[in-house]
Amino acid sequence: MIERTALALGIAAALSLSAQDALAAKATIVLHNDAKLARPAETIVIPFTEVKKALPDLVFDQVIVRDGKGAIVPSQVTAMKHVHRGPAEYDDLIFQRDFRAGEQRVTVTIESTSKPQPPFPSKVWAGHVPERWDDFAWENDEIAHRAYGPALAQPVAGKDRMTSSGIDLWAKKVPYPVMDRWYRKGHDGLHTDTGEGLDFYEVGRGRGVGGVGVWDGQQLAVSGNWQTNRIYANGPVRAIFELTYEPWDAGGVKVTERKRFIVDAGQQLDEVHSTFDFTGDSLTVAIGLTEHPAAADVQVSSDDRNKVVALWEKYKDHPSHDELGTGIVLAPEAQFAGFARTTPPAKGRRDSLMLVKVGPGETVRYFVGGAWKPAGKIKSAADWNAYLTSKAARIAAPIRAEINGVQVTLGGS
Repeated sequence: MIERTALALGIAAALSLSAQDALAAKATIVLHNDAKLARPAETIVIPFTEVKKALPDLVFDQVIVRDGKGAIVPSQVTAMKHVHRGPAEYDDLIFQRDFRAGEQRVTVTIESTSKPQPPFPSKVWAGHVPERWDDFAWENDEIAHRAYGPALAQPVAGKDRMTSSGIDLWAKKVPYPVMDRWYRKGHDGLHTDTGEGLDFYEVGRGRGVGGVGVWDGQQLAVSGNWQTNRIYANGPVRAIFELTYEPWDAGGVKVTERKRFIVDAGQQLDEVHSTFDFTGDSLTVAIGLTEHPAAADVQVSSDDRNKVVALWEKYKDHPSHDELGTGIVLAPEAQFAGFARTTPPAKGRRDSLMLVKVGPGETVRYFVGGAWKPAGKIKSAADWNAYLTSKAARIAAPIRAEINGVQVTLGGS
C-alpha cells in the first residue's frame, strides 16, 4: 500500500513538473497600438534578452511565434556579431503583425520547441553582385534597389564606368525574389518587362532614391561609390546590411558616411541610418530624390509637419514604365532643416532634397523607397502621399509590448 502511494505521488509530481515545463515553454506577448493606426506588416523587434527572461531555456532556432488564432507567424532571430568560439550572442526576435485601423491590442505567443524549426521562405534579400561591377543589391516583396560599387568606377568597367553614390530602383510587380534572376538577363533583358517588372529608373550622378550629400545652400557635395559592405541579417522577415563610403570633400571638410539599411518585408520604404564623421561644426546633409522631367511628368510634394518629400512621375518615354512614386520620411528625432532642389547641369536632372542638420559622428535615421503603379498596391500620387503620411504617423507612435505582463522596450535595428 505504501509502495503504491509513493508511486502515485511520484507520478503526480512528474505530471506536475511536466505541466510546469509546458507552461514555461510558452510566453504571451501583448502588443499595444495606442494610436489605433492601420499598420499592415508592422515589424515587431523584441530584444532576445527579454525573450530569454520569459523563456530561459529558449534556443534561437527552436522558436515558434503564433498569432491569436494559433497560426504560425514567420519569424527570425538575428545575431549581428559573429562569435566563432564561445557563447553565441543573439540580438532580436523579429516577426510581423497586421493591425487594422482602430485595433488597439493584439496577442501573440512564443513557444520553445524541442528541435530546430525549418526556415521560412524569405521575403527579403541583400547581396553583393561582383559580376556586375560590384553592385550591392537588395529587395523585398514590394520593390528592389541597388547601390554602385568600387569596380564600376574603374576603367575595367568600360562603357559602363560610372562614379555615383545614388541609389537605383528596380520596379517589380511580383512578390517573390527577382534580382538574382534578373541579373542573369544581361543589360538589355534587364530593361525589358517580360511580366515581372524591369529596371527603367535612371540615376546617373543624381541621388536616385535616397542618396545623400552635403548641402552648402547652392551645391551638393557627394561621395563616390560604396567601398565596403557587410551583411548582418538576410531574412526571412528582415535584411540588414551596411555600406561605407570613402571621405569626400565638402567645402574643405572631409566627410565619411556609414550607411545601414534595414529592409523589411511588406514595406515600400527601407529604414536607413546614415552616420557622418567629420571634424568641425555641424553640416547640412541632404537626402535626395532624382526627378526625370525629360522622361516623365513630375509632381513634387513636401510636408514639413510630417517631414516628408514625395515625387510622383508619369512616364511618357515608354508605355511599360507607367507611373512611379519615390519618397523620403525623416525620423522624428532628426533635426529637420527644410527642403531644397539642386540646379541641374545642362541636359541633367535635378534632385529634390530633404535637409537635415548633423554634428560630427551623428546618425540620421530616415525611410526611403518607392512604389510602382503596375504592382497594383499604390496607383496614384494621392495614394502615395497618403502612404508616406501614414508611415510618418506610425514612426511617431511606435508599438508597445508586454511579455507575460511585464513591459518591455521593443528594439529597432
